[in-house]
Amino acid sequence: MVYDYSDLVEKTRVWAEQACASGWINTDTASQLSYFDTRTPEALLPNSTLGTCGGTRPLIVAFMGGTGVGKSSLINRLAGKAIAKAGIVRPTSREVTLFHHNSVAIQHLPEQLPLAKINISQHDDEVKKNIVWIDMPDFDSTEQSNKQLVLQWLPFIDVLIYVVSPERYRDEKAWRLLLAEGARHAWLFVFNQWDRGQLEQYEDFNRQLYKAGFVAPIIFKTACAERLQADEFTSLESTIVSLATEHIIEQLEQRGLQIRKDELKKKLQNASKFLGSGQAFQQAPELWQNQWQQTVKLLQQGFAWPIQHTAAYYAEHAADLTTNPASTNPSLWDAWAQARFDDALDEFIIDMDQMGLPVNPLKQHLSAIREKAPKILQTQTELATRLALANPGNALQRVFLKCMRLCEITLPLTAMAWVSYKVFMGYYTSNMTDNHYLGVDFAVHSSLLIAMTWLIPYFILKKSQPSLKKSALKGLNKGLINAFSMIEYEVLSLVESLVQQHKEQVKQLSGIIEQCGVTDADQSLPVESDSPLTRMLMN
Repeated sequence: MVYDYSDLVEKTRVWAEQACASGWINTDTASQLSYFDTRTPEALLPNSTLGTCGGTRPLIVAFMGGTGVGKSSLINRLAGKAIAKAGIVRPTSREVTLFHHNSVAIQHLPEQLPLAKINISQHDDEVKKNIVWIDMPDFDSTEQSNKQLVLQWLPFIDVLIYVVSPERYRDEKAWRLLLAEGARHAWLFVFNQWDRGQLEQYEDFNRQLYKAGFVAPIIFKTACAERLQADEFTSLESTIVSLATEHIIEQLEQRGLQIRKDELKKKLQNASKFLGSGQAFQQAPELWQNQWQQTVKLLQQGFAWPIQHTAAYYAEHAADLTTNPASTNPSLWDAWAQARFDDALDEFIIDMDQMGLPVNPLKQHLSAIREKAPKILQTQTELATRLALANPGNALQRVFLKCMRLCEITLPLTAMAWVSYKVFMGYYTSNMTDNHYLGVDFAVHSSLLIAMTWLIPYFILKKSQPSLKKSALKGLNKGLINAFSMIEYEVLSLVESLVQQHKEQVKQLSGIIEQCGVTDADQSLPVESDSPLTRMLMN
């Protein structure tokens, strides 16, 4: 499936907006992915009537060069009349000159072009009717507006004719522009004023172009003096005319489209660097667990004294937990604990950043956990303390106390039943025999027996009651463990969620990058090796 460039741009913009909102990329990267130059040569004359064969749009050819190299003289020679201003005043060219066939009815030009600085001239040469010639201002002018004018027109050009002179062929400003714009256009080179040039200069210029990426640049030697000498101007003219075919124009359009896709792909690949490595993100949960284990040890040491104080408070106010549940209870989580927890999170964020991973999404979500941690600890410690005070002691102690409570009831009852039995039997036997009835000794001993069977379990029960402070301390320690586990789980859940989000971000971005490289093999028009166009393109 071939993806239209506008579709890729829209997908990129949507991805950049949501990725920036989620913190995966910064605003600068998002803005770079939200603007793309959509100006193309076919957009120069969008509403014009083209009087060309088969309705093919004209080839847009522009003369570009520094001040005084003679490019205006060249286009005047091409037109056979003075259509561009030429002279010795610097800078000579302050406006753009359009020279086209009279069958090309220009109705509207792109709004972003400064229309006030456009000079239009027409011709009736049928050989050149499928070409729009443009004379560009001197881009190396001291007037900044000239350079801006050149940059505004460059995206609308198919073929750039780069004109130099023996004195200006190593111009630094021109060379920087050539390197910046080289891949976007097809290039022809003109070594003008050759009547004043030397072969060494031509060879040096050729070597410079080779270093720039032109394997076999096409360079024409021309001499635009009043007394014209034999030069290669005719070859220049015929080469340009040979390029003004539907096939060549389609090749240039396809190449321009692929270049824009490649530029988009490069921007997306640069943006992918901000997402970091998925393998590194997989290490984040383990990284947090190690960091949290160290923090828990530190917190447990710091809670040693506060937990004793809090346990004593709960032991003294145990009744308030049931009679007044809404009463305010002391909290172990103080400013010191919050600072240690913040330090742990900050250290985790720093470690993530050092691994080259985006930390803004992590910061955004961790802010809620920073506020949630004190509530988790307070809730868990209070709940565990309530349970501990409701069931004090260990299981063995609770079984023993139940037995003592049972003995406290059953032993006195058993003793009273035995005494009653003895009284009854003594009274019965005394009537049957001459034995005396039970005396005072029996009454005293019986009372002592009943008292002992009640007092002994009672005192044992009193002395065996578990300490409320120890029970509260046990509950607080258990609550701390539960709270630490819950806090660790909260952060781990967040990190694992971010790992999945990171995978989704990488998947979406990789999908767009992959689509940038998809081309239609059936409709592609490769440049023939024997075509002049192969020598006009920068590798």
